[in-house]
Amino acid sequence: MTDVPITPTPGTPSQSLVSTTLVVYILFGIASVVPLLAHGFPLILPLFGVIGIVGIVLAYVKRGEAAGTWLASHYRWLVRTFWFSALWGVIGWIVFWILLIIIIGIFIAYAIWVATTIWVIYRVIRGYLLFKDSQPVPGM
Repeated sequence: MTDVPITPTPGTPSQSLVSTTLVVYILFGIASVVPLLAHGFPLILPLFGVIGIVGIVLAYVKRGEAAGTWLASHYRWLVRTFWFSALWGVIGWIVFWILLIIIIGIFIAYAIWVATTIWVIYRVIRGYLLFKDSQPVPGM
């Protein structure tokens, strides 16, 4: 009996790619929740810590391998989550500095950062739940 490597059928991701996707979800989850729990203050850019950067680099590296599988939508979901959280973090900073003079900027910026953190946590949880059920993310 010869050992023939089992190759996945087209559209079926390899087990290593599934595991890598899970790792990216875990890294994003840690990056978005741990600072909030440790400091009680949402990060201005929730996924821009070292853990989040490692997660996005891993997502970009494996994204091409996921093409044509149900995981492709998850990689698009994760990449978009990262960059939109960055956008809203920067918008929060701009509001903070422009409206700092009238004090209200601090509160508006904080509200933007809290909303961004909640949004990131929601996207990580929603994406993971779909991932766990081997479902693509709708609309991606």
